[in-house]
Amino acid sequence: MKPREVLDRTTTPDGEPLELAIEAGHHVIRVRGAALMSSATYGSEQAMASVAAEVLGERPKCRVLIGGLGMGFTCRAALDTFGADAEVTVAELLPALIDYNIGSLGPLADHPLQDARTRLLEGDVRIALEVGGWDVILMDVDNGPEAFTRRGNAGLYEPEGIALMTRALTAGGVVVVWSATSSPRFEGKLKRAGLRVESRRVYARGNANKGPKHTLFVGQSRDRAGQHPAPSR
Repeated sequence: MKPREVLDRTTTPDGEPLELAIEAGHHVIRVRGAALMSSATYGSEQAMASVAAEVLGERPKCRVLIGGLGMGFTCRAALDTFGADAEVTVAELLPALIDYNIGSLGPLADHPLQDARTRLLEGDVRIALEVGGWDVILMDVDNGPEAFTRRGNAGLYEPEGIALMTRALTAGGVVVVWSATSSPRFEGKLKRAGLRVESRRVYARGNANKGPKHTLFVGQSRDRAGQHPAPSR
């Protein structure tokens, strides 16, 4: 087995220890020693974009907001899924993650920050949510509804934060929230915000079709007629 190699150590805005390392040949980011993300399991992050596109349907000049840069896999999938005329904004609160993606993590997802369609917002995703007008919102902030990297992130998944996401969507727009676990309680919160909601379990390793699964909560806003679009499946 290859030895563990620590590439960098820093802290989150809350002062929690954050570490980037190579473990068993894969890049891993840990907070307080717990794995937050790994380059070995990014299939569910990639699936967020394809699921959103399936539910949304064809829409030119799609405006996509990604909450959380991670290792760049969600951003790359959005760029590949929504086409040459898409505009993809990715909001990341942790400066270290931005530095990692510009540097050693960049090749993992083929340098999505270098794509001309990508706009990087260094700061809280709430800034972009307040602006609104998003056809697609892909929320991969922290560890999903059970946030643990930054205490303030948990508010994104409470009624006030969900209402903010809902208002930020265009008519018929789609929000996909990544979660490490299933949560009927969170699904209920989305429904009470007026969204048509479904949850999907997807493989963490993508094309492997085996191993652990993560949950994607999919919510769609009402169309211009005030109705929910017909389910995609």
